Amino acid sequence: MKKSVWLALALCALTPSAFAQDYPDRVITLVAPFPPGGPSDTTARMIIGPMSQALGQQIIVENVTGAGGTIGANKVAKAKPDGYTIMVSGSGTHAAAEFLNKNLPYRSTDFAQIGLINVSPVVLVARAGVPANSLKDFVAYLRANEKKVTEADAGVGSISNLACSVFHSIADVHPTVASYRGTPQATLDLVAGNVDFGCNQIVNIVPHIKTGKLKAYAVTGDKRSPMLPDVPTTAEAGMPQFNLTVWFGLSAPKGTPRPVVDKLCKALDVALNDPVVVKRFADLGYDVVPAGRRGPDYFDKFYKDEVALWAKVLGGLGMGSK
Repeated sequence: MKKSVWLALALCALTPSAFAQDYPDRVITLVAPFPPGGPSDTTARMIIGPMSQALGQQIIVENVTGAGGTIGANKVAKAKPDGYTIMVSGSGTHAAAEFLNKNLPYRSTDFAQIGLINVSPVVLVARAGVPANSLKDFVAYLRANEKKVTEADAGVGSISNLACSVFHSIADVHPTVASYRGTPQATLDLVAGNVDFGCNQIVNIVPHIKTGKLKAYAVTGDKRSPMLPDVPTTAEAGMPQFNLTVWFGLSAPKGTPRPVVDKLCKALDVALNDPVVVKRFADLGYDVVPAGRRGPDYFDKFYKDEVALWAKVLGGLGMGSK
């Protein structure tokens, strides 16, 4: 038999299951699509230790930033689907971006879902010098001063940008928007008083609220955050329609063999069952997703529902590009 025929038969024998038996045999890159210190980066660095130990291979975090996280997401979408390039996916980059940007170089269907990681609320905050002390008063302040007021976010398409855009539409206000390359820079300028307000994930701003450098008007979600027990929910503050939550998960390029996805999911499960990891997330205001909601099948359905939800929310507010 010719050598080429033997080679073809050998390649055919390499089924996804056989391939996965040796996976991983080298370093895995976990892309965080925002700068160091931001929520996606923090989430990535929380889980890589236990996951690396479970897989027997090192996982390194690579920050691929810009364009509201979509540059990093596009890199992963176009990567070889072999399990060695994965990413921290989120509400902005994976559920809303496609609807907002008709020229987005990837689609929501370009990923294989590994598992959900955590969820957290969004907090509407302002610099300490803003005179309003309630959400109602803050909306009135914005309407009276919107030409002078600047909102800071982590970049067009980021969750902070999307959340504040929804808030603008509900409150019928039109402030100046300053978009940064990530949450840390936007938060620094907000704390310094160079900009006036923002819609931030809770992990970023609790210390600044507790020290009085920022004012918190409301948190999204169905209940108050234990991190900020004195801050009302948006429903309690009089704006129930502003009720968005943030989620993070792990995703791989479409076509990644299911046995590889399952190995990654099991390693993620080890990380999320680690009491130290759970406590660290809780200390930052994140709820770790329960075991029954972590797997690829659940995440895939959840993900599709989130894409439809954001299309409905943004379309209803006239914000979509499709």
